[in-house]
Amino acid sequence: QIQGTIFPAPNFNPITDAQLLGGALQGISCEKDVLIDILTQRCNSQRLMIAEAYRDMYGRDLITDLKENLSHHFKEVMVGLMYPPASYDAHELWHALKGADTEEKCLIDILASRSNMEIFQMKEAYLMQYNNDLQQDIDSETSGHFRDTLMNLAQGTRMEGYPDPSTAAQDAMILWEACQQKTGEHKNMLQMILCNKSYQQLWMVFQEFQNISGQDIVDAINECYDGYFQELLVAIVLCVRDKPSYFAYRLYNAIHDFGFHNKTVIRILIARSEIDLMNIRRRYKERYGKSLFHDIKHFASGHYESALLAICAGDAEDY
Repeated sequence: QIQGTIFPAPNFNPITDAQLLGGALQGISCEKDVLIDILTQRCNSQRLMIAEAYRDMYGRDLITDLKENLSHHFKEVMVGLMYPPASYDAHELWHALKGADTEEKCLIDILASRSNMEIFQMKEAYLMQYNNDLQQDIDSETSGHFRDTLMNLAQGTRMEGYPDPSTAAQDAMILWEACQQKTGEHKNMLQMILCNKSYQQLWMVFQEFQNISGQDIVDAINECYDGYFQELLVAIVLCVRDKPSYFAYRLYNAIHDFGFHNKTVIRILIARSEIDLMNIRRRYKERYGKSLFHDIKHFASGHYESALLAICAGDAEDY
C-alpha cells in the first residue's frame, strides 16, 4: 500500500488558517512555528484554498509574503509547499535548467520517476509559469545521449497496460547487445526501450535480461556506460522496480555524500509527501539502519529542521 505522510486536515477552515498566517507573518517578529503548524499539516489542495482566502483577506499573495519574511532553506520549504505538484516540478526543472549550472541530478529525479499524466501536467505548468517549452529547454541546456533520453522521457509516451511476454526476451536481447556494443545506435535502442515500454513490460524484460546475461541490468549499465547518461538509465530501472527505494537511496546520498544537499532533500520530501513518503521512510530504515527522521535531525537545525521533520512525520520509535 503506497502512502504519504501528509493528509487532508479534518475540520479544515481556510479562513481561520489565513488569519493565523496573516498574524504570524505581519507581527513584529515572524512566528515561524505557526507557519510550520499550518502549512505542514494541510494537504496541497487545502494550502491552495488558504492562499485564496489569504488573498481575499489581505489583498496580498501568500507566496510573496513568505518569500519576504523568511530566508534560506526554511523559506524554500515553506514556499515549496505552496505550489501545486505540477507547478512545483516545473519550478524545480526551470531552476535546474536555467541556474548558473545545470543540475542534472534534479532532471534525473523528476523525469525518471513521473507518470505520463504527471509529465503532461508538468509541461503545461512549465509553459504557463515561464512561457517556455520544457522540451526545447532540455534540448538547449543538455547534450548527447543524456539529452536524447531526457527528451524521450519528457514526451510522456510510456506505454500503459498489459505486458507482452512474447516480446520481453527480444527486448532483453536488444538491451544486452546495447551493453556489449555501445554504439550510438545501440544507445538509442537502449533508451527507447527504457523510456517507452510499460513498467509491467520492463519487469519482464529485466528478468529475461538476467536469464540471458547472468547479470543484473543495473550492474550491466554501470559497467558499460558512465556519466549522467548512465545515472539516468539506472534511475529509470530503479523507479520501475520500486520508486520508494529509489527515493530512499537518493535521500541517503543527499544527506551523507554531499554533506547534506539541502535542495535534493527538500525537493523529495515535498514532492513525495502526499504520494509515498511513508513508504520511502520505511525503505530508508530497512536499507540504512537509521531512520530518515534521525538523519535529518542529525544534519538540519532550527525551524528548517522542524519543518522537514513535520513533513517527514516521524513516529515515536524514530526519535
